[in-house]
Amino acid sequence: MLLAHRALDLRSKMRSGAAASFLLAIFVFVSLSSMPVESAVASIDLGSEWMKVAVVNLKPGQSPISIVINEMSKRKSPALVGFNAGNRLVGEEAAGIAARYPNKVYSQFRDMIGKPYKYVKDIIDSLYLPFDLVEDSRGAAGFKTDDGVVYSAEELLAMILRYGMGLAESHTRSPIKDAVISVPPYFGQAERRGVLQAAQLAGINVLSLINEHSGAALQYGIDKDFSNNSGHVIFYDMGSRNTYAALVYFSAYNTKEFGKTVFVNQFQIKDVSWKTNLGGQNMELRLVEHFADEFNKELGNGADVRNSPKAMAKLKKQVKRTKEILSTNTVAPLSVESLYDEQDFRSTISREKFEEICEDLWEQSLLPVEEILKHSNLTVDDVLAIELIGGATRVPKLQAKLQEFLRRKDLDKHLDADEAIALGSSLLAANLSDGIKLNRKLGMIDGSSYGFMVELTGVDLVKDESTHFLLVPRMKKMPIKLFRSIKHSKDFDVSLSYDGAYELPPGVSSAKFVEFSVSGLAEAAERYSTRNLSSPIKATMHFSLSRSGLISFDRAEAVIELSEWVEVPKNIKTSETNATNSLNAIENLNLSAEGSPMDFKDSKKESMDIDNEPNSGINAEVKDNVAVETEKVLKRRTFKVPLKIVEKQIAPGILSKEMFLEVKTRLDDLDKKDLERRRTAELKNSLEEYIYSIREKLDDNEEIKKISSEDELGLFEEKLSEAQDWLYTDGEDASANEFKKRLDSLKAIGDPIFFRLSELTARPTAYESAHNYLVDIQKVVDNWEKNKPWLPKSRVDEILSDADKFDSWLKEKEALQKMTSQLITPVITSEEIYDRVSEIQDKISSVNRIPKPKTKVEKAPKEEESISQENSTNASKLAPDKNSTQKDQSTEESSKSPSTNLEAEPELHDEL
Repeated sequence: MLLAHRALDLRSKMRSGAAASFLLAIFVFVSLSSMPVESAVASIDLGSEWMKVAVVNLKPGQSPISIVINEMSKRKSPALVGFNAGNRLVGEEAAGIAARYPNKVYSQFRDMIGKPYKYVKDIIDSLYLPFDLVEDSRGAAGFKTDDGVVYSAEELLAMILRYGMGLAESHTRSPIKDAVISVPPYFGQAERRGVLQAAQLAGINVLSLINEHSGAALQYGIDKDFSNNSGHVIFYDMGSRNTYAALVYFSAYNTKEFGKTVFVNQFQIKDVSWKTNLGGQNMELRLVEHFADEFNKELGNGADVRNSPKAMAKLKKQVKRTKEILSTNTVAPLSVESLYDEQDFRSTISREKFEEICEDLWEQSLLPVEEILKHSNLTVDDVLAIELIGGATRVPKLQAKLQEFLRRKDLDKHLDADEAIALGSSLLAANLSDGIKLNRKLGMIDGSSYGFMVELTGVDLVKDESTHFLLVPRMKKMPIKLFRSIKHSKDFDVSLSYDGAYELPPGVSSAKFVEFSVSGLAEAAERYSTRNLSSPIKATMHFSLSRSGLISFDRAEAVIELSEWVEVPKNIKTSETNATNSLNAIENLNLSAEGSPMDFKDSKKESMDIDNEPNSGINAEVKDNVAVETEKVLKRRTFKVPLKIVEKQIAPGILSKEMFLEVKTRLDDLDKKDLERRRTAELKNSLEEYIYSIREKLDDNEEIKKISSEDELGLFEEKLSEAQDWLYTDGEDASANEFKKRLDSLKAIGDPIFFRLSELTARPTAYESAHNYLVDIQKVVDNWEKNKPWLPKSRVDEILSDADKFDSWLKEKEALQKMTSQLITPVITSEEIYDRVSEIQDKISSVNRIPKPKTKVEKAPKEEESISQENSTNASKLAPDKNSTQKDQSTEESSKSPSTNLEAEPELHDEL
């Protein structure tokens, strides 16, 4: 892919362009001094069953953008969290015990965020998951473990997100805090806030949430050319639990870059439609039911395998593999050892039978495509391409139904069905990051999957105003800010709800999702009621729709306008009209900008307008003995008084502040415990590996007997056996410090033995190298005397002296070592010899770098130089090209015989 071959630069700025809300690009490497080269961001594609992580990385030697692999070298990780024997297991570790302990490994929690208890319970039961669910104070589902601890869906999601970021950090070998997380388009406000809160618990700074189809569109359009091929593209995604189709319009517009006209690709999300109860799991459940019935017939005793959670976990695991085989084969086997009551189960199924039992699902799979075409008034011929993403789109029957409906021989598969969303989301992460700039642009306009309504209660509005109005139409571009003003003077309530004209998020029974109470308006109205109001008091409400698809009520303020006559100085030299206009211009400079509420107690912060009313009179004042003529003008002052907003969550809302702090503390404790568990496992493995490797060396190496006594070796083998016995008995539940203590005690005996063993060969080699080097030193000095006579004699003599001292020291130590037993620590080591050689080498290198002194050039006498310059000037007047010719000849001669010119005495020339 083109992205993988380009480096990265530092952050791009938001630009407005033809129908572009922000710009993306492919990478060019330039780093600022304020940013580390290792700057990296991540994206997480969070699915119901799997999680994919991508990183954009500036670290040299690594791919700029890549999918992260986990500890099992897989490019996707299971979204699972388990609790067993007092330990927390995440990802692949949890998958390893899922079939044996299905009640201890939790899954599907992405789809349980922000959902009421009953909705979650229905999902769990339909999937034969034996979780112990409890209803928490919010009305949401909690997961109760064997030790009685209840975890919220946000906690479990935080664990898997932290696991994903840990994989990203292992990949880049540097800390990563910033990430973009992809979510399904049907996620409502509660789900999106829940995901953000889970990320906060995991210590992740979420740059933005991104709709899955937008991530795929980014990956699709980043390196294509739509300047002559604009059109609609459908992204069809069938994942584990849901299916959606998104209609995206790709085009290009002209812009100027460095004075040249270039084409910039852009895309806009036009529509999206989904079915949240249709996905690969539905097909698998049909197979599960089919094989469960078949197995029950084999049992023949009235037993039902569905009543055994462990048996169903085994069956579902094998069914998943069978479905995958059917995607490439017409017949697939199924085999489960000890499925139920110690009885094995073996069967086969044909692709034809599989398609038959899923017959109704194929028709349902077309509904999202049909709906977006209908809403957009398009036909299948108006679609440029249909791109398949999601693992379930590999099912041949599904592809055949889409081909038939769209009247196409082939479907488009330019993107990796599993990784497109993660890779596209990483582009957005890079664009939003402070540490990375994107250079090749791609305009992107994402739209809100839901429309949002505002309802006001406790207000009496005029007949032209409504207490219930549409704030954000469906598919409105994100991000955007909005405001609404009403003429009102009492406190009131505001509620936000989904546009009831469209489908609500799954599990949501009421369109209303949040309420606010607005206070302070009545108090402000009473305070100013005795003043000369120029218009009725208004309340202005400010809302925003974020890039993450979250609607928020940002602030509210009372707007009060007063009219007052005041005296102001009159400029005698100007006309009355000019004076008023000048005053208007001056006063208008003080108008507060939207979003900067003013304190009505501070008159210096007031903003005011001045009406061009007739003057009521002109007075004269005396100031510092200077007459100042004044006039009265009518000023309109506008006050903006901030109002208090109190949010009232509608269950199930996000975690409260108290719950959040409690959960954060619990997660931190689990992280510390996991860290200690990993450290314990590593030290245990190190101790076990040391015992077995040392035993092998003791058995295979006869040289050890030369440097160790029988008593020493006997003691060492005794300690090894003692540690090995302890390792598999009392050591099973030992702490990390105990393993380290055992390992250190063994190394205290073994390290001296193996050091003496290594010196048996290393020391003679060091002797030989040192003696050879001493001979070479004399050759170096002889060469200096011949070719570098300028080297200081004192420095050369110092090297010869050091060489003699080293030679004497070496012979003395050699003789002493021969008289020393090999069973004890050597009196001289190979490392000491190499250190002494290195010291002499450094000195020799220092002397060898002394440069040859430059030859001094005597200057001509001043009188002679003046005459020479005068002759040169006269000569140049007569023959202006002579000097250049002489210079060319001189240069040519120099180039022909460079060695002669280097050694020759510098020649004096006239000034050129």
